[in-house]
Parts: sequence; C-alpha cells; structure tokens
Amino acid sequence: MSAPEADRRPDTTALAILAGLIVLALVLRFWRLGEWNLQATEIFTLRDSVRPQFRNPRPLGYLLNYYVVRPFMPLDEFGLRLLPAIFGVLAVPSFYYVSRRLVSNRAALFGALLLAISPLLISYSQLARYWSLVFCLSTIYPYALYLGVRDRNNRALTLGLVTLVLGILAHPVSALAVVGPGLLLAANLRGERLKSLWNQKAVRWAVLVAVLLAAAAVVRLLPILQRWITEHDENPGSGQFLTPPTGAPGVKQIVYILAFIDNLSLPVAACSVVGLYLLWKVKDRTLAKYLISVAAVPIVFLTLISMRTPVSTYYLLPTVPVFLIGAGVFFDKLYEVDWGVRPQWLFPVTVLGVVIAASLPTLASDYRNGRRYDFRAAGRWLQKEAQPGDVAYSDQPLVLKHYLEGMDVERLRYNVQPLEASLRDVHRGSETGAVWIVAPGLSHALRTNLKQGGLITWIYGNCQLRNTVGQGRVDFRQQYLQIYRCPPTTPG
Repeated sequence: MSAPEADRRPDTTALAILAGLIVLALVLRFWRLGEWNLQATEIFTLRDSVRPQFRNPRPLGYLLNYYVVRPFMPLDEFGLRLLPAIFGVLAVPSFYYVSRRLVSNRAALFGALLLAISPLLISYSQLARYWSLVFCLSTIYPYALYLGVRDRNNRALTLGLVTLVLGILAHPVSALAVVGPGLLLAANLRGERLKSLWNQKAVRWAVLVAVLLAAAAVVRLLPILQRWITEHDENPGSGQFLTPPTGAPGVKQIVYILAFIDNLSLPVAACSVVGLYLLWKVKDRTLAKYLISVAAVPIVFLTLISMRTPVSTYYLLPTVPVFLIGAGVFFDKLYEVDWGVRPQWLFPVTVLGVVIAASLPTLASDYRNGRRYDFRAAGRWLQKEAQPGDVAYSDQPLVLKHYLEGMDVERLRYNVQPLEASLRDVHRGSETGAVWIVAPGLSHALRTNLKQGGLITWIYGNCQLRNTVGQGRVDFRQQYLQIYRCPPTTPG
C-alpha cells in the first residue's frame, strides 16, 4: 500500500521546514563558492563552455553556461560554478516533492535534510561540472515515471520523460537509472494485466515514446562507451591524474564500491539499506522493488565495466536519491516507534545527530580547502621563482598552465625519460635553468603517489623540495602539492 494521502500532503509546518532546508542548502553551497581554484576536469568545463558544441556527448551544462551565464558574468571560478550551485539547491525541493508522493512527508523531510548537508552533494554543487545537474534531474525522472504509471498521471509521466531526456543530455550515464525499472516492468507485465494496461491510450503513447527514447539512447550511448574504452586502451593513464596502482580484479571492484559507500558515509548507507528493507517488509513492496532496481542496475553495470576500463564513482550519482529515500524511511519508522523515552522525538533525533556527526569532519575540511589541490597558489609561487626557459611538470598540466603564464607545462607521468630529456634541454639553453615538478604529496593508500615506475626515487635523486602548498584538513583526505626544483647541475 502507498502512503496515506493525508500524510503525503505538505502542511504548513512541513513547508516551513522545507523552506529552512532550502535556505540551509543555499548557504552551504554558495559559501566560498568562487574562492576555490579550478581543478582537474573543471578546466574542460571552461574550454567547452567558451566554445560549446551540440555534438558533445554531454552538451547541456556547457550550453547553459554559454547562453545563460556568459552574457551576464565572466566564466571564471564563480561563473562556472554558479549553475551547479543553483542546481544543488533546487535538488532539495525536487527531492522532497517527489519523495513525499512515494513515501511520506516526514520521510521526505528527513531525506531532504540529509541531502542538504551531504558533503558529497555540496562538493558536486561547488564543482564546475555537470554532476549537480545530473543529480537534480535524477531526483525527478525515475520517480516521476513511477508515479505516472502507478497513478495513471499523464503530467507526471511527461515530466519523467522530459527530465530523462535532459538527464541524458547532461550526461549519458543518467540513462542507467531507468534500465532496472524497465527490466522490472517487462518482467511483471504479462497476461490480463498487460492487456488491461495496453487498452489505455496514454500507456500506448508512453510505450511508443519509451521505445523511441531507448533506441535513440542505444544509438547515442554505445558509440560513446566504445570510444571511451578505445581511448583508454590506446592511451592508458591519459587523464588529468596520476593514477595509483590498480588492484587485482575483484579487489578493484570492492574498492570501487567501498569508495562509493565512503562518499555517501557509512552511517547514511547503512540507514538506507535498513530503510529499504523496512519499506519492503511493512509498507510498499512494489515501491521497494522499484527503488532497488533504480540503484542496483547502475551499480552492478558500472562495477562490471570497471573490470574493462576506468570508471569514476561520479557515474553512480543517479543512484544516490534511492539511498536518501531509504534513509528517510528509516528515520520515519524510527520516529513512529515508542521507545519509552520522553519526549518521543529524542531517540530518533539522537540517532540522526550521530549519523550527521560522521560527516562533519569532511564537511569542515571541504570548507578549508574546497576538496582540491591548490594549483593557483602553486602557480603564483612558481611564477616568482622560475626563470625564463624553465619547464614545469604536473599531473594536472592544464590547470597549472591556467594559473602559470609564460611557462611551458608538461604532463607528469611515471615514465622518467621525458624528465631526463627536459633536464638536458634546459641545461643546453641555460646553466641556471631548471625543471620544476608540481605533484601531490603522499596522503593515503588509495590516493595518488609517486612510487610507481620509480618516479619518486628519480625525484629524490635529481631534485630538491622547494615548497609545499595546501590547507590542512580535519579528515584523512589531505591534499598538499609539493614543488620540486630539478637543476641540470645535480647529478642524476
């Protein structure tokens, strides 16, 4: 059975709480928004927003930057992050208004609270990429489609289809969130039930649109996936990062899932699983199956793809609303139980406080350094210290080049031969010239390190550490940049 209609209708108190959550989300997402330097793939957003192309595999975010933001403000650190922050705020009411129709007012408010203060989702909202747009649309289209079919609501069905198309245009991975429900629907529609639905004109039109969208998605997405795999096969390690050594098959996939759970935070993930179980057992098994299918297929598919080619945990973002809905159901049920403690809300609020507290060190740390390496500070320091003719190497060369004018910046890789060749070239040009290396300092086992290929050994033998830039964090995700100077006269 679905949630009672009275419980799903927002009252004045619920709307007041929602307004407070929207204000909280607004403050958390816009606080220090333009202070962080660009990092990694944000530099590609700058490039593609200045010259957007419709044939780009994910054009929507770039087109919005070009046509909506660029006419009014420069596409700098703040301008590029303006829309991601706005979409991050809009995700809160979007999530609430959809999930309250699925579960209840209180569960939707609990989920919206976890969304508003999630370090993961705040980080996406302060990142000059398309991920907060993908998430905002992901809070709508799988569930609007469900409500459209369940309630025979044509407006909800249309909303789901439109936001699905927009989601695919924001990033193709958005399509994965509806594969599981599609398989679930095909498995359950048979016999008289199928005939009954097929007799409805709206259902026939919806099936036709869904088939056309599925065909268009396959035609569009399969070549993108093929090009992705081919590119990484031909140019391994060609991204903006020095990739750490990959684990053996199986271990790598376990680490991939654990990284996703860590991004959610373990307490939130645990509450989500329990909430989905409770939804299955005592409230609405059909909805529970649907939610599990929305999350399970992308997680399984991307985990399997990771055995063939590199896959980011970013791609799992469309599944996150399912976990927030599950966590909301968990706290809603926790609130309903009489624990023999007065006031009755004391116990569930205490548990909620413990869950939130687990994320506070990460949240506080993110406002110290923006969860990124400070290439702007490194570039400014190097601008003063380097001489004409010097060469710099970095694992994020495009970012460093953006903040370092008039100096060649090359891509740092584990192969030391280009470094040796650069040392010889610099020495021929100037006896006082040098090669500079800007690289991440050692942090923890799953982060970038310089040991692979003997790179750190070469650096220690040929270079001197000249500076370390970065802001210390409260959690374990330390992100310091170390700047080495490698003079040609040093024996190597």
